Amino acid sequence: MNSTLELNQSTTPFCLLDVGYSQIFNTCVLEVAVILFLTVLIICGNLVVIFVFHCAPLLSHHTTSSFIQTMAYADLLVGVSCLIPSLSLLHHLEGLDDELICKVFGYMVCVLKSVSMASLACVSVDRYVAITRPLSYSTLVTPCRLRTCIALIWLYSTLIFLPSFFGWGKPGYHGDVVEWCASSWGTQPLFTTFIVVALYAPAALTVCFTYAHIFRICRQHTRQISERRARFGPQETETGEAACPDKRYATVLFRITSVFYLLWLPYIIYFLLESASIYRHPAASFLTTWLAISNSFCNCLIYSLSNSAFRKGLKRLCSLCLKRPNDHKKPPGTPPAVPPAPEHPVCHV
Repeated sequence: MNSTLELNQSTTPFCLLDVGYSQIFNTCVLEVAVILFLTVLIICGNLVVIFVFHCAPLLSHHTTSSFIQTMAYADLLVGVSCLIPSLSLLHHLEGLDDELICKVFGYMVCVLKSVSMASLACVSVDRYVAITRPLSYSTLVTPCRLRTCIALIWLYSTLIFLPSFFGWGKPGYHGDVVEWCASSWGTQPLFTTFIVVALYAPAALTVCFTYAHIFRICRQHTRQISERRARFGPQETETGEAACPDKRYATVLFRITSVFYLLWLPYIIYFLLESASIYRHPAASFLTTWLAISNSFCNCLIYSLSNSAFRKGLKRLCSLCLKRPNDHKKPPGTPPAVPPAPEHPVCHV
């Protein structure tokens, strides 16, 4: 009797969203469906972003494109790493140590999302410098400093979550689909406070400070031009966009940042509540975690819908992908084609 009971418990899957299907299927169907769906969206969306950036030279006009590409690569790796919990739920990782799987996957996702959060903060600082110091911007933001900043983002994100490997707290709930993560790895208030003080709070305060000043300065410039036009009459060269040329691009980046923090806010709140032993629920940890991870797809979606240069690059990529091989073969007697203009080079994917 005891052996039969232990056998039934061992074959019963560990499901955070326990809705009664575990008795019918030998896996957590809803969790697998959610994770695989997000995995496909994240991988495909960020691959499109990466290819478009390589095929659209206009997107390299702003230095923030380097941070956007860094976020795209980090989000792509998030999508690839999401295959680990999917394989675990489908019982393809039973021969591996649950503790090792849990720690490695949780650490990877936390590091990659920290890269995205730090990149958004650097984007806001970059736009702040571009608007407050337009004349000295090119000397302050150099390619060498830009590469150094990106390297420091990756290094800092790698180090900040490293103490979790030595038993000092739990970095997040990304591995809770593995039973050891949910039952044997608990959060600690001290480590949670450390993560909030060292990462969440500085990034959020930096974004709020810079964008508040950016839009305040743009409103001041627009008001000054409106007063000048009312006093001296309209002039062709003075428009709101001319007064603050980076306002539209800053608005696009602000949308990406706002959606990022909106999707991560439930996760951070639940992280704080559980660390303080106020509230704990398996379904809440799963939903808030994968809601936050879904931001890896939302970044590329918002950028593609808001940036006209990105949409042009996407159309160019689609035309290259849909071009038939026979289109390159020309009948005899056809005059040679005019080479493309140098400012719009063709990108071969």
